[in-house]
Amino acid sequence: MKLQVKLALYNTLTKLAIILFTGLLILLSIEKISYDHVELRLEENERETLKNLSSKEINSKLSDQKPYTDYNILKEEFIIIRPVKFQPTETQGAKFTTETRTSDQVTQTYRILTHQFNFNNHTYLLEIGVAITSIEELKSIIKRFTLLTLVIALALTLVSDLVFTKFLLAPFYKIIDRKLIKVNDPMNFDYEKIKTTTQDFELLDDSISTLMKKISNLFSLEKQFIANVSHELLTPISIISSRLENILLQEELSEASENKMHASLKTLNRLKSIINSLLLISKVENNQYDKADMVMIAGVIMEIEEELEDRLEERHLTFNNNIKYIYSLMGNRPLMHTLLFNLINNAIKYNKPKGSITVADELKEDVYILEITDTGAGMDQQQIENAFNRFEKFETEEKESYGLGLAIVKSITTFHNIRVKIDSVKDKGTSVYLIFNRD
Repeated sequence: MKLQVKLALYNTLTKLAIILFTGLLILLSIEKISYDHVELRLEENERETLKNLSSKEINSKLSDQKPYTDYNILKEEFIIIRPVKFQPTETQGAKFTTETRTSDQVTQTYRILTHQFNFNNHTYLLEIGVAITSIEELKSIIKRFTLLTLVIALALTLVSDLVFTKFLLAPFYKIIDRKLIKVNDPMNFDYEKIKTTTQDFELLDDSISTLMKKISNLFSLEKQFIANVSHELLTPISIISSRLENILLQEELSEASENKMHASLKTLNRLKSIINSLLLISKVENNQYDKADMVMIAGVIMEIEEELEDRLEERHLTFNNNIKYIYSLMGNRPLMHTLLFNLINNAIKYNKPKGSITVADELKEDVYILEITDTGAGMDQQQIENAFNRFEKFETEEKESYGLGLAIVKSITTFHNIRVKIDSVKDKGTSVYLIFNRD
């Protein structure tokens, strides 16, 4: 999960917890709030009623010592004033009760305010009631409002957190993308600083740039060392080879000595081949080749098939050239020849007797894919991961394998901006895919 999503999720969950806690308090307090609201309303009605005791309708009833009763049309509210036993001292304060009353065969539960008062030397009991249904409606309104508020608050919180974290972490993702993901060669690293006001991201940017500078220097020293050592070794190897060949020309040389000389020459030739391979990798990585040739892939494949014809017959292998498209790219033709030669040569080297090698291609909108498949020994996942490492050798009957073929392939594909992918199943075969961009 991305850091941006984690931060937004964390902020949303914490705020949601606060909102839910507040909402729960409101929901638990709804009944008290509703009853308090109704009681305030009843007290207001009480004051208005006491003010209007002198009105003609009420006064006539009270003068005759008869109860005054008033229900509204829906029986949701009522006012009752009835005479009671005279009390010289007026009852202080109002009382609230919840009772069930029946009027005109309609039974409802009411919240009732009861207040005893004196008027014109008589004592009266005032009852003002409001149906509980109105309280329930109020509670329902508050619940819906609370729920709507929670949903809106949560949505706004989530959106605002996502927008803010995206803005906050934008420099971080730029640093990761530009200075880690897209870095194929430390020698061509982009040291331009990413604009940010966050000190932590500035520190990360500077740290990566410093680290890449150290790695670049080490790469440069390594390439220079390999190139220098390889170049310097070729001269003494050539001299030793010449001397051994001259010794072999002497007629008095014994058969045992001649065999030792041939073995030494073979070892020197092997060493020379390794050095040449290392020099090739070094030159490719140092961009010492140009890319001015128009290379036709199908033509190179046909040349390699002819070159390796003897080896294919020797191993009784079937070569299937299923290329359907004429695809060309600007590059270095000798290097592309070496690239494809190494891949097809590996398909021969690690194949099974009487097996097959198939070269096919596929043309898509943005890429051209070349596939080289064999029916050989295959590789496990660990071998696939290490396949492009230098001097990584697999089991083979070939004695002239140095473990540099795929390292050369990797260098040449990187030089030409070609992606290379390996799919393989142990004891079933291997497929190598070269993916060319159609720019």
